[in-house]
Amino acid sequence: MRVLAAMSGGVDSAVAAARAADAGHEVVGVHLALNRMPGTLRTGSRGCCTIEDSRDAARVAGMIGIPFYVWDFSERFKEDVVDDFIAEYSQGRTPNPCMRCNERIKFAALLDRALALGFDAVATGHYAEVVRTPAGSPELHRGHDMNKDQSYVLGVLTGPQLEHCLFPIGASAAKAEVRAEAAERGFPVASKPDSYDICFIPDGDTKAWLADKIPMRPGLIRDEDGAVLGEHEGAMSFTVGQRRGLSLERPAVDGRPRYVTGVDARSNTVTVGGRAALFVDALTGIRTSWCGEPPADLGRGEGAAIECEVQIRAHSEPVPARAWLGACESEPPASEFDVPAVRPAGQLLHVRTAEPLTGVAPGQTMVLYRGTRVLGQATIDRTARWEEGGAAPAQQPEPAGAGAALD
Repeated sequence: MRVLAAMSGGVDSAVAAARAADAGHEVVGVHLALNRMPGTLRTGSRGCCTIEDSRDAARVAGMIGIPFYVWDFSERFKEDVVDDFIAEYSQGRTPNPCMRCNERIKFAALLDRALALGFDAVATGHYAEVVRTPAGSPELHRGHDMNKDQSYVLGVLTGPQLEHCLFPIGASAAKAEVRAEAAERGFPVASKPDSYDICFIPDGDTKAWLADKIPMRPGLIRDEDGAVLGEHEGAMSFTVGQRRGLSLERPAVDGRPRYVTGVDARSNTVTVGGRAALFVDALTGIRTSWCGEPPADLGRGEGAAIECEVQIRAHSEPVPARAWLGACESEPPASEFDVPAVRPAGQLLHVRTAEPLTGVAPGQTMVLYRGTRVLGQATIDRTARWEEGGAAPAQQPEPAGAGAALD
């Protein structure tokens, strides 16, 4: 096949490109320039798609012996990922920019251009596997190394996109094996740290970054009975599950910590409560998509629910659940801050978990699985509280909450 290898400058994509070439494919390497800031450099494991990364990718491509190009996708990245991130936060939601990047950049914009140029597939260094059914339809499955499995962030891929996806390292490799192979090949990125955090906020200070993009207005912090407990500088800098940064003068009656349990961007109100208030077992998702063929037994209404597992974070444990389709959602309201929200209408997805989850924030992505297979995904729009009278799960960990990074 003619394969376009997306080379981020890291060890995984380097080995993926090399394996694709070893398999006899005609491989061309490409690095996506997503940030137009001059002089942008990686700092340790913070940031990605930087000038330094493009140079690393170019060196590896030369060692493999494949052509290499840099494509400027910075404008598309700003519109489809960065602006979406701002729009979601302006509505009090907690988005996952990595999901949007995979959905709209790596496997939409990049794949579209690759196909237009005559390539058969796009290869990436993701830890996941495409498996063919007996009928020939593609399915997405978890990678071999569960510690590095990235099927969650690929849950936004559709069947037609999976037809043209190649994940050379995901089916059998573990991270240590990939680094060892890179070292054997002499790649200078063999020991390069993995990137983490949000690539366009390399210093990790999301709160300060948002403050420059969204007008922050002082507002009230209330408990679940409506009593005023304090003030905040801007509701959009909080997320469900957050514990730090509340600066409340009055302690809880029982002396236990309080957590953010709700963010209302329109009223500019942050609601806090005890840890038990974070337990939810009913999720409603929007912007639903299916990773390959939808489950044949999935129907509309709770009576047509399917048994599955749901995962709400990239590295959280999947939880047994039941899922069914609801009505078609209406067009979402525009952001009150006039930031264009990229949130098309679609089918509502309802999920009921077998055990309560904690720290689930609207805007997060829930991905459905059956065993190792990814069924599909939806953006969490609403959650329902864990029912009164049940027993809390044993040894429930402290909810981290994505907003902890905003503190």
